[in-house]
Amino acid sequence: MAEKIFLASPHMSDEGYEQHYVKEAFDTNWIAPLGTNVNEFEKELATKVGIGHAAALSAGTAALHMALKAVGVGEGDIVLCQDLTFSATANPIIYQKAIPVFIDSDFETWNMSPAALEQAFEKYGNQVKAVMVVHLYGLAANLDPIIALCEKYNVPLIEDAAESLGTTYKGQYTGTFGAYGIFSFNGNKIITTSGGGMLVSNDEERIAKVRFWSTQARDNARHYQHSELGFNYRMSNVIAGVGRGQLKVLDERIAKKKYIYEYYKRELGGLEGVHMMPMNEWQDSNCWLTCITLSGQVKPLDIMLALEEENIESRPIWKPMHMQPFFEAYDFIGEGVSQELFENGVCLPSDTKMSDVDLERIVGIIKGLF
Repeated sequence: MAEKIFLASPHMSDEGYEQHYVKEAFDTNWIAPLGTNVNEFEKELATKVGIGHAAALSAGTAALHMALKAVGVGEGDIVLCQDLTFSATANPIIYQKAIPVFIDSDFETWNMSPAALEQAFEKYGNQVKAVMVVHLYGLAANLDPIIALCEKYNVPLIEDAAESLGTTYKGQYTGTFGAYGIFSFNGNKIITTSGGGMLVSNDEERIAKVRFWSTQARDNARHYQHSELGFNYRMSNVIAGVGRGQLKVLDERIAKKKYIYEYYKRELGGLEGVHMMPMNEWQDSNCWLTCITLSGQVKPLDIMLALEEENIESRPIWKPMHMQPFFEAYDFIGEGVSQELFENGVCLPSDTKMSDVDLERIVGIIKGLF
């Protein structure tokens, strides 16, 4: 069988930056829990995206949880959450015993529909405690009207930028518009620490509080004393070293992701019934995954099975939260755009280690179906 092509897999730097920082952690015996790599990774990432402060955590999910806690979401509160996303966006709402209301996407962005969001605000009013928007697959949400609605109703915005590190909206990095933004460094993300995440904000005091909560909420006392509920959410100094090395090649990874998108657009965009994911003029996407929707005789499953037979990984578009067994009892506001994208979409292999030969192999298989 031919060599496997992954959807997106870890890609360490050719220069060995990651090994340098990891070795430094070993040489100084700062293996866990914290150390120079954690502190510097926070500073370097905050500087990269142009925001004041960052807290390095064990996962993007942990960062979302801390963001909800930081804005005061608690039992019985309503959180307006993007419907088309991975469950990690919605799960922390349940951790806080709050109530998710799922907001549909629009075809123009694949992300939260401002019109559906406005309907949700009109329905739930002052019960809403937070809005969680997602920049899906590296595509920026249409933030201006979303921010305007949040300001109108005096509700904080949390940006799930897990998939969009390096994407800009009108020249500003995603993850830096809301009260809080989060990034993920899971193994398939544009840069990785194997696992891990980052919470960012311009609120220095609240980021310090998140670091406190995430280190088991240990009070500043000689003995072990805890006045608040704590969490074991801090990133280790070893994997933070991997993150520091990966951050040095972020721009290279984005350039390759864009190259992959343009290759697919050139080779597949003209096929009958193939529609590329939306690229709006006000965004500069990191193109984390190249995704398409289909409206002709060829269906997403046809493509996925044909690629699978040749040892090539692809996936469906995320299944919307309101269609998930765990979340189906919660309210959904919209017209079913997210469901239509799920039923007609497919994520194509977007691994930055792919060669042109790999890309030619992939598009050849897909073209054969047409």
